[in-house]
Formats: sequence, C-alpha cells, structure tokens
Amino acid sequence: MLLSWKQMVLLSFIGCLGGELLLHGPVFVSEPRDSMAPVGAADQRVTFNCEARGNPSPHYRWQLNGSDINLGVESRYELNRGDLVLINPHRDRDSGSYQCFATNALGTIVSREAKLQFAYLENFKTKMRRAVSVREGQGVVLLCGPPPHSGELSYAWIFNEYPSFVEEDGRRFISQETGHLYVAKVEPSDVGNYTCVVTSVVAAARVLGSPTPLMLRADGVMAEYEPKIEVQFPETLPAAKGSTVRLECFALGNPVPRITWRRGDGRPLPRKVTLRKFGGVLEIPGFEQEDAGSYECLAENSRGRNVARGRLTYYAKPHWVQLIRDVEAAVEESLRWDCRAGGKPKPSYRWLRNGEALALEERIQLENGALSIVNLSVADAGMFQCLAENKHGLAYSSAELRVLASAPDFSTAPMKKLVRAQVGSAVGLDCRPRAAPRALCSWKRGGVTVREDGRISFLKDGGLSIANVTKADAGTYTCFAENQFGTANDSTRLVVTDPTRITVAPSNMDVSVGESVVLPCQVRHDPLLDVAFTWYFNGALADFQKDGSHLEKVGGSSSGDLMIRNIQLKHAGKYVCVVQSVVDSVSSAADLVVRGSPGPPANVQVEEITDTTAQVSWTEGPDNHSPITAYSVQARTPFSVGWQAARTVPEVSPSEVSGGGGSRSELVITWEPVPEELQNGEGFGYVVAFRPLGVTTWIQTVVTSPDAPRYVFRNESIVPFAPYEVKVGVYNNKGEGPFSPVATVFSAEEAEPTAAPAHVWAHSLSSSEIEVSWSAIPWKLSSGHLLGYEVRYWTSGEEGSPHRVKVVAGETAARLHGLRSHLVYHAAVRAYNSAGAGPFSATVNATTKKTPPSQPPGNVVWNATDAKVFLSWEQVRAKENESEVTGYKVFYRTSGQGGLQVLSTNRTSAELRLPVQEGYVVHVRATTAGGDGASSAPIRIPRRTSSDARGSPSAIASVHPVSRYLPAVLFVAHALW
Repeated sequence: MLLSWKQMVLLSFIGCLGGELLLHGPVFVSEPRDSMAPVGAADQRVTFNCEARGNPSPHYRWQLNGSDINLGVESRYELNRGDLVLINPHRDRDSGSYQCFATNALGTIVSREAKLQFAYLENFKTKMRRAVSVREGQGVVLLCGPPPHSGELSYAWIFNEYPSFVEEDGRRFISQETGHLYVAKVEPSDVGNYTCVVTSVVAAARVLGSPTPLMLRADGVMAEYEPKIEVQFPETLPAAKGSTVRLECFALGNPVPRITWRRGDGRPLPRKVTLRKFGGVLEIPGFEQEDAGSYECLAENSRGRNVARGRLTYYAKPHWVQLIRDVEAAVEESLRWDCRAGGKPKPSYRWLRNGEALALEERIQLENGALSIVNLSVADAGMFQCLAENKHGLAYSSAELRVLASAPDFSTAPMKKLVRAQVGSAVGLDCRPRAAPRALCSWKRGGVTVREDGRISFLKDGGLSIANVTKADAGTYTCFAENQFGTANDSTRLVVTDPTRITVAPSNMDVSVGESVVLPCQVRHDPLLDVAFTWYFNGALADFQKDGSHLEKVGGSSSGDLMIRNIQLKHAGKYVCVVQSVVDSVSSAADLVVRGSPGPPANVQVEEITDTTAQVSWTEGPDNHSPITAYSVQARTPFSVGWQAARTVPEVSPSEVSGGGGSRSELVITWEPVPEELQNGEGFGYVVAFRPLGVTTWIQTVVTSPDAPRYVFRNESIVPFAPYEVKVGVYNNKGEGPFSPVATVFSAEEAEPTAAPAHVWAHSLSSSEIEVSWSAIPWKLSSGHLLGYEVRYWTSGEEGSPHRVKVVAGETAARLHGLRSHLVYHAAVRAYNSAGAGPFSATVNATTKKTPPSQPPGNVVWNATDAKVFLSWEQVRAKENESEVTGYKVFYRTSGQGGLQVLSTNRTSAELRLPVQEGYVVHVRATTAGGDGASSAPIRIPRRTSSDARGSPSAIASVHPVSRYLPAVLFVAHALW
C-alpha cells in the first residue's frame, strides 16, 4: 500500500537529511529472459529471474500474457524471493510472455517481457519412400521433410547403415535450412540407401526418416552440363545487429561446380567473413549495418556459370541512447524527462507510472518520447518507466520522481561562519537553504535591513553580493528564508582586511657559477592575517628537499627571501615568489642569469674523408652567457686509450730501437712495434737498415709483419761484439715512412764464458740462510762482456730441480734465503754473458743451523732505582733439535713508540740505565747460531720520579715478577708494537 503524500514528504525529507533511513524506489538488478523448455521432461523446473533493490525492500508479483498469476492458489508456481519457478510446465497452459512487477512504498516498476516456448520433435511418418533413379554424372536432391517440431533443428544423413554418415565435400551438401541432401554429380559409389536424421537442439531428441534408395539408370552416362543452383538464400533476409548470419549456396553440375562469393556493389567481403563447407556457407559474425547489402553466389564449371543473388537487410532492437535518471523536484516546479533510444526501424515511445500506462492530461504531455509535467504536486511522485519499442523488441528505462514539500532548512547547507574579504574586492555571501518550493530570501546586517544599491545586489539563488568592499561593510549578516511551509535563518560574519603587498620584490640578477645570492621577497599584510611564502622555479614548485644543498628560505615571518648557494647552470631561469593569505594572493617574478662554461656543440658531422684528412663541422652549442672564444677538437680510434686532441699525425717510426746478444755471427735488432691506429693503411711493414760503425753504406732489409718486434742478421763475417749503427723505418701500400733515430747495437759475443769461478766457499748464517762466495773471473778469461753470475743450489734428492739466484757482474757473493733448518745444501756458481752461460764451479756444501729455541725466557722480574732498571730471568734451555743458547738480547723502547734499542748479554740478567722521565716497554729473547728465539711477554715499566723510585736492588718489595700465565698482573703490556 502506498504512503500518503504527507508521509512521502516527511520520509523524503528525512532521507535527504542523510539519516539512517534513505528511501528509494525499486531498481532492477536482474530481469527475466526468454526461455525454451523441452516438452515431456520429467521433474522439470523453469526459473525466471527477477531481483530489485530498494528501500523499503520491494515485493513482487508476476503476470502471464497480461494477467496476474495467483501465486497463493497455483501450486505449480513458486516465488523464490523475486524469482518465479514453474514446476513441470506444460506447453498448452504455460507458453507465453511473463513479466515481473517490483513494488515498494515509493512505487512500482515492470520488467521486460520474457517468452516461454517449448521445444518438441515428433516422429517421421512410417510411409516408405520411393527410390530415386538417376544417370551417372547427373545431380540429385534427396528430400528430408522434417516432422512437426518446435525449436532449432540440425540435420544429418546416414548412408546405408548407422553409423556411416554422409561426409560433406565439394560434391555433397546438407542444407541446415531445409535438411535436404544435395549431390552435385552422382558417382557409382553413391548408390545405396539414404536416411535423414533430425535432431532437436533444445529437446535433445533425434528421429530418423524412412530410407530413400538411390539407383543408377542403365541408359548411359550424363553428359557435361552447366551449374544449376539448387540451394540459395532468400531474396531479402533481415539480420539482427550483432547476430551471426549464415548464407547457403550449392549447385548441381557436371563437372562439379566451384562456389565463390562476392558483394553486389563490388566492395570486398568483410575480413571477418568465414567460408565453410567448401564454400557452400558464407558466415558473417557480429552483423553490423555496414554488412547489409546485396550478396552474390557464383557457381562455375567448364560448361558455364550461374549466379544467385539476395539482399541482407539490417535491423536492430531498441537500445538506449539516453536513459532517464532519478529526479528530485519541489512542488509547483516543472519537469522534463528526455528519453531517447536507437533502433531500426526507429522506435516509438510510451510511458508507465508505477507499472501502469501514464494518463495524459493538460499538464502532462509527451513529445517525441520526452515527458513534460508542469506544476508538480506530491501526488505526481512515483516510479516512471520509458518504453522504446519497434517490431523487433522492447527496451525499458526506469527512474524515480520525488516531489518535495518542506519548509526552509539550513541544517544540510549551513552558511559559512566567517567570510574574509579584502578592501576594494568583491565578495559573495551564500544563502542556500533546503526548501521545497524554493524559499524567498531577505538580508539584515546587524538589526538593519540590507537594501540593494550600486554596490549591493541580491542574487537569484538567495545570495548577497557586495562590490568594492570597504572596512565599513564588516559585520554579521543574517539571511531570512521563507516559503508557504515555514521560515528559517542563518548568519555569517564578514571580516574586511587590508590587501597584502610585496614591499621588497626579487629583481633580475646576473651571476656566475659558484656564487651565492639572495632573492628578496618581503611583504606588508593585515595583522589579522597569516601569510605563507612559496617559490616557483620555471613554472614548477621549488623542491627544497631535493635541492636542499643549494636552496634555502631565509628571513622572518614577513619575509620569504630565497638563498641560492653555490649556483649552478641548472639554477638559471624564472623565479616567482607567491605570497598567500586566506583572502588574497600576490606574486613577483625575477629572472636569474647564470654564466658558466659553454655547453657542448651540436650536430657534429664528419665529412669529406680522404686518406689523410677529414672535414669536421658543428653548430654552436649554448654559450651559457659566456662568449665562446675557441673550440678544442678531440678524436679517438678503436685502438687509442681515451680521447685525444685531434692533430695531423704523420706516419711514425718505431720506437725503442735497440738490440744485441744472440748467437755467434748474429746482429740482433729490436724495436717497439707501431700501434695499429698509427699504421695509416694496409700493407704495413718495417725497413731495417744497419752498418758497421764508421762505414757510410747502409744495408737494408724488409720485415713484412706489422707485429714483428725484431730482426736477426746472420753472417760469418760479423766480428764478435762489434758496434753497428742501426735504424728502423716503416712503409705501407701508400709508400715509405720515416726512419727512427740511429742507435748503436753490438753484435753477438763470440762465445759464452769458458772458465768457472774459483775459490767457491759456502757457510751457514742461520737456520734459514747460507752465504756463497767466489773469486771474480779475470777479464781475459771471458769471451766478451760479462753480465753476471748464477748460483745454483739444492739439497739431496733435488738435483733434478735446483734453485737459482743471479747477481750482476762485480758482485762475488750471494745470500740464499728461505732455507730449511739443519739441512745440508749443495751449491755451484757459473758466469754468463749475452752469448750464454759458462761451466759450473766445483760443488760446495754448507749445513743450515738448527732453529732457535721456541721457549721464551721465563720468570722475568725487574726492580728500579732513580736511573736504573735491573732485569733477571730464567735460563732458556734448547731442545735437541734447537740451536744452543749463546746469550740473550734485551729489547727496549719508550712507551711513546720511540726507536727500539738492543742490549746483548751472555748472562741471565741485565742492567739498563733509563731516564726516570719516560716509561718503557721491554722484552727478552735468547740468541743462538740459528737466530733469535721466542720473545718473552712484554714488560711495561711506568714513568718514575726521584720521589717514587722503588728502592734498592735488594729491596724485596721492589721486585716485580711478570708471569706469562697471568694476563691481569700489573705492568703487563697488552702489546709491544
């Protein structure tokens, strides 16, 4: 039951206030759709969906073919929320159109119609079919003639016995429109019985017709003949928007015809078109208006051709272009609802109100689908539906009309409590209470009525506008709103302030990279207002966090100065200081020019390349406000390291020309090969020239390898160790280049030394060192320039892999390091020159010492007087595999990391004369022929004065033991070094 108009007004008002109860009429979430049900199915249920949302929740009723369904009486219907469930529906009583009605306190809406149809397929009549007799090569059509049915069918044919089905190809075709079987040209293998199989897609039923025998006549073979089209689509075929259209075409003929398709207007077939069944079916998915038109099927063989034509026409159910939307209007206002839909043919319109046809009257009119209602009343409220329909379908659009009637109320749209305005500006005071119909507004300032004049005007929406505001306009303004249902008022306070002005503005500046500047921005503003300073750089907000190392705001509350430190080129541009208050905003701009090093040239191009030159051009890059005085051109090659200043590079000669050595009768000449980037072309090589010192004629030879570093000249006439003048030049396919400066190189020596060093002697220095010495070889015994000596040494069992040490000529001793302790080493010496090495001397032996003791001196104690420190320790006894102790070394240094000093003694005590002003660190080691032993724990002797000296050497209390087992004992140092 619908509410009274007073209740409607009240509930609408509550809903608009945003309370817990927000009323709205029904809106469909789901609507019923057409359904096809199979006939005779057991325990069958058909469900039509219907769900609507609304507040209060809607209730539902249904109609079948325009008549209400009495759900309370009809037990074969169930209502599941809004869904209608049909239990075991019957074709005779339940076929038709179903509609759902959803109703709540605000009105009723009607769903679209949904049709229920029943699919069935009856059996073929049992009548036998006559045999079909044709000649070989003749075409034939076998008719199916489906039995009574409803719903979509599919067709197939059985050849002789199930499950041998006829396979379609270019010669055989089954029409899914008629069910007939078409054979373009009969062959002997086609003879047999043919049975039509009809299947209901919805009912899942299948029936078989009577067999049709196909036989060949005995009067010869059919001659060739032109195509005859037996399957073709209608002359005019309507096609729905978005549907899939299938056109069939098949022809009889001998030879078997070939089927092709084209458009009648000469345009190409759409790309989405698919040809199926060997061209017999043209399929157009997603049919659109541009697909409409004439289509032609061509059947062609060697005897001729035939054409079938038909036209596809486009139609579309109504679809919405402009839906109607919910409207909220006040009483006495006017309403216009536009409702527009597309479709072909063009739809017509009708309107429903609360599920029933809208009654037209003088103030309610329809024009081209648009609904107009003047002088609205509360009784006009409800659910409205616009229906657009053509012969192909119907579309619904629903919306709610709320008609409000209420006294003025500021609770949902209160006036601002405070409005600020600037002297000389214009200000508007809003007054927009909720009221239906719209309220009439008047104003007071304080207790005085506000009247219009040259500066003050009343706005149509109830607001107040004041132009050229002065300080005298400040005060409290109250708006009084009134309609026939009541009155209300609300107030706002107008505060008038002086404008904000920039007193010190930033000015244009010209600076260099690295400088620091301050762009000032200082203002004078009304004391009632707070201001905020903002800086923009080149149109974007300055980022003080990202560029914090350069940008900083400085100054007090009335200053927004910007400091830029260590200016870079990126800081050049326009700076704008913006000062804002709640009332106004002012700004000032300045340009900052930054001068610095010029930017890179642009459009660098290399042109006119020859064997030795290249033309380089460029355009001037940014000068960054510093005039460009010169350019530096740099280049690099794949072989160079980094960029180098471009210059003219001649062909270069080899460097580091030298030589010497080699075998007898050889002159060895060496050089540093020329890098590939300096070879300047193909066919690169070297020209080697040499001559004996004092001879004027050069001997030349060619080395063809560009990577060769040496050349060896062999000749029996070469005098040993004779000086030669040598130079090396270069050449390539373009010619010869320059020679290097002349160098002096000696020929090979005649032979290696022939005598071995004499008086060779070896003796052990420690557990890891042996020294070997010998007498120098007399000059007359060497066959050339002596380069040095080689000492070879080994232990027993190492003869095959000896160690070697070389010393230069002039030295007659060598120290062998890193040896193993207490082991016999053998050594021999030989001399060598550039020709090779001479014979070895006789072998000498020496045994390395045993290792020094591993046990350090223990129980080290000390005492001190004014200038002396007395130390004593326990004797170190060497183990059997260690060298005997021959004495001790006392190492001491100042605590301040001074130089280390050593005192040697053969006793187990020592006396150190140490100044009292310094502290010392001391440790003791045993000495042996094998080297120094392990060190005692470090001893820290603190700084002393004459007043705190520790008594006489005999004073027991002044003796301080240091145990290596007690790390916490006083005076034990944590580290010596």
